[in-house]
Amino acid sequence: MQPVPVTLTGEFARLEPLGLEHAADLARVGTEADIWRYLPTRAPRDDGEMRVLIETALAEAARGVRLPFAIIDLADGRAVGSTSYLDIAPAHQRIEIGWTWLGARARRTAINTECKSLLLKHAFATLGCGRVQLKTDGRNLRSQAAIERLGAVKEGVLRRHMVLPDGFVRDTVMYAILREEWPMVTKRLQAALRR
Repeated sequence: MQPVPVTLTGEFARLEPLGLEHAADLARVGTEADIWRYLPTRAPRDDGEMRVLIETALAEAARGVRLPFAIIDLADGRAVGSTSYLDIAPAHQRIEIGWTWLGARARRTAINTECKSLLLKHAFATLGCGRVQLKTDGRNLRSQAAIERLGAVKEGVLRRHMVLPDGFVRDTVMYAILREEWPMVTKRLQAALRR
């Protein structure tokens, strides 16, 4: 159950291994502060700072603690965001989907739903996960609603879980989907993509 870099392709989006070649596209769509409000890093202000974020993700990948992807919009072939596998725990058949962000034009489109579908299918069908977890800032009600629409079960709140760059002490809401729940979740995702 050790994930390796892979490309996952759907009808609207492609997830491909994140690399420095994505920096310019990601800087173009990813410098608005609102994207980063709930993430544990400051908003990148330019190509250089986006490159640093990518280099950090690649260093974590080299240590085996993260598998980052660029989200490619198939309509124009450009990177419109990023997502990752995290908390990779093969002995426990567990993985997390996180560090997901999208530029404004890709939000509330089929791209995010399809990306979650591709990552979940790969986790359960290919990697053999028993549990896929997701977490979000307790203040991020939009993210919580989106995770709940997937069919993930809210498991609780980790209080005072992390300190954000602006000094705010964040509570983190934890969700999970279990292997037994995946068939129902995949039906829900397919229905959402048909809308």
